[in-house]
Amino acid sequence: MTAKKTKQPPLGVELKEDIEELSGGRQPFRARVRWKDPATRKRPSLSKSHITYEAAVEWIADMRRAAAGGLDPAVADMSLAEYGDSNMKLALRGLEPKTLDPYLAGWRKRVVPTLGHIPVRMVTYGVVDRAVLGWISDGLGKSVIKNSISVLVRVMDQARRDDLIQRNPAQITGWQRQFHQAEDELDDPRALALPDWTTLSRLADALVEASHGQYIGWGEVVLFAGCTGARIGEISGCRVGDIDRKEWIWKLRRQTTPSPGGLMDKATKGKRARDVPVIEEIRELVERRIALTDGTKEARLFTGPKGGRITTAVLRDATSWDQVVTKLGFEHLRRHDLRHTAFTWFADAKVPIHHLQKIAGHGQISTTQRYLHPSRQTVTDAGALLSNYLQVQETEKSAVLARSKLEPSAELFDLASARPGERARAVARGHLRRTGQLPNVPELVELAKVSRGTAFTALREVRERPAM
Repeated sequence: MTAKKTKQPPLGVELKEDIEELSGGRQPFRARVRWKDPATRKRPSLSKSHITYEAAVEWIADMRRAAAGGLDPAVADMSLAEYGDSNMKLALRGLEPKTLDPYLAGWRKRVVPTLGHIPVRMVTYGVVDRAVLGWISDGLGKSVIKNSISVLVRVMDQARRDDLIQRNPAQITGWQRQFHQAEDELDDPRALALPDWTTLSRLADALVEASHGQYIGWGEVVLFAGCTGARIGEISGCRVGDIDRKEWIWKLRRQTTPSPGGLMDKATKGKRARDVPVIEEIRELVERRIALTDGTKEARLFTGPKGGRITTAVLRDATSWDQVVTKLGFEHLRRHDLRHTAFTWFADAKVPIHHLQKIAGHGQISTTQRYLHPSRQTVTDAGALLSNYLQVQETEKSAVLARSKLEPSAELFDLASARPGERARAVARGHLRRTGQLPNVPELVELAKVSRGTAFTALREVRERPAM
């Protein structure tokens, strides 16, 4: 929304103000300011109703301060969206062109939908904090959040220069620590993924029950997402012709996402089509959905109760998602966590990581590895395997050492009259033949009954000439 453009009054413009008390309204005190525009000779005005007389007086004082700074009084009462759209060029001056696109995208897609309706003067540190935490919980990337905060900081800096605010509330700290904490939760997939099919079915049934008209399609979307790992937008873009019912493979080609002109279909996030298995548990569901369409290949497999396209926000609002998951004890669960659920199950089923990477559509295998966290039982089993290996290793080593101590006795008997060096070399070579490795110095001292120096020299000579 673009603000109505008016001429900026000169510094020190004189305001005429009055407060009128109205009867019968919830906000009976209407404050009004008027000023003379020297360019047009017209007298623009601005008014606002208030609950109390004191609030009306304070508003007039704010308008007076704004006019004293050379600011159009109409600007002083703008919402954040109106003010930002009117002053964006000024706020972003000096930035390189390549920086403008991500900043403007952050403004349009995150700042305006979240904070745009709030008057500039009412944007506080707490409001910005909650907005950023919401972006983090929605799973947005670090750079996306950083760009959104940066453009908000610049707009609020301009508001500070216009004397609309005294401090910049967008200059918050600690959000990156919160972001890393949210990322760390991925180290425990059970903190994000549902544990089993029964729980997923229970969630789907509860969402259907909470929806208007108990529309079963919402539950089917949840089951399909939890078993395929697809994003909600990708499920919305699924057509009947994308499902191969002979091999039960879904050729995932497109996604439906919000855009400035409304919902639109576009390529998947990775820009590549991928094959996703349709498991037996949801095949009947797919058959039922296909039967509800007009039978054409271009018919959408999943739609809303009135045939419209679905989004993650539509699913959330239509099913009272937040209230339902809280009631079921899954306060952390977002729609995107259904994707994490599917990949956790795939991993527990021992699907090879390179296969899972293709199913997920990840460009880099390191992204897939975030979903392949072992379960607690897997970790316990891995520890047991390592313990068994070490115990077997120690047992074999003890057996070899015991055998070495017994077997050289015959050689020692024959070499009893031999010189210490000869005896040490003979014992070392005998040990090498029996075990495949030379004894260490302490072992050779004990076996050949020689000094450490003699044992060391003998081992060096045997290494150089192992066979005689």
